[in-house]
Amino acid sequence: MIAQNVRQMKSLTLAYMGDAVYEIYVREHLIAVGNIKPQNLHQLAVKFVSAKSQARVLHDWLHRNLLDEEELSIVRRGRNAKSGSVPKNTDVTTYRHSTGFEALIGFLYLDNRKDRLEELIQIAIQFVEKGEVNNG
Repeated sequence: MIAQNVRQMKSLTLAYMGDAVYEIYVREHLIAVGNIKPQNLHQLAVKFVSAKSQARVLHDWLHRNLLDEEELSIVRRGRNAKSGSVPKNTDVTTYRHSTGFEALIGFLYLDNRKDRLEELIQIAIQFVEKGEVNNG
């Protein structure tokens, strides 16, 4: 799929892909849950994909020691990447942690580690659904 070595890719490239991949999984999840009015789907998706939510999920993963050394390294690279801009609705620290989250998701996807990707995404979705994350 990707000719370039995933481990050599820039962190923000991984995060770019991770953002899209995570959003697809969240959308599939919300549709599978059913009985959600189409006009409410986007509003519910934001609960999962906001920088605040992603940062909190990452903190949960770190607190629970769910990531191996390579995954931690990808998260650190993503967190430390300089994007040049921060969205208006979040602070720099939250944004950097969400970028680390997205970089890891993108890395796992591009490295074809689907089982691990889906395991972490399922844990993230459960965490958000438990109400541990407020709308961000």
